Amino acid sequence: MQFTHDTEIALQSAAGLVNTAVRRPGDADELSTVADLDDYVRVWRWSGRRDRDRAEVDLVRALRPRLAQFWELDEVPFADLCNALLEEARALPRLVNHDDYGWHLHATSDDAPLAQRMAVEAAMAMGDVLRAGELRRLRTCEADDCERVHVDLSRNRSRRFCSTTCGNRMAAAAYRERQATAATD
Repeated sequence: MQFTHDTEIALQSAAGLVNTAVRRPGDADELSTVADLDDYVRVWRWSGRRDRDRAEVDLVRALRPRLAQFWELDEVPFADLCNALLEEARALPRLVNHDDYGWHLHATSDDAPLAQRMAVEAAMAMGDVLRAGELRRLRTCEADDCERVHVDLSRNRSRRFCSTTCGNRMAAAAYRERQATAATD
């Protein structure tokens, strides 16, 4: 199952937002300042209203634990969370065409608060995941020392790691272990 371009971006953006939070002791929060949020918005190409103040950062940060739940829930509570996020924002889908995305759905006005737009975009994308029966595409990195989440958009559902960095690190560790075992045999 391949999702639409806007759904894939919304899913990856939600994972990216969840991953800005402290996931393990010793990690740094990657969304602490207005500048951090500016960087996130630029990378994920969020359009619409920006307040660029501490309150906006706090609202976006408060959204992270709710979105993180999507990687842990079964179908019914997953649907309940999607519905709650949509209802809280009083989402009303409409077709839009901006930047280079072509026609796609927005369900909030462009002047809605950023955190509200993020919640709705994530809920709509997660709804697509649920409707497609693809919850197993929402994964946590399999690297031993990583807790980051990701969305497996590979055709054969084979993505195991959140990044090539984690994948390479685990491959190198497995190689070193094989070399050590071979040396002792």
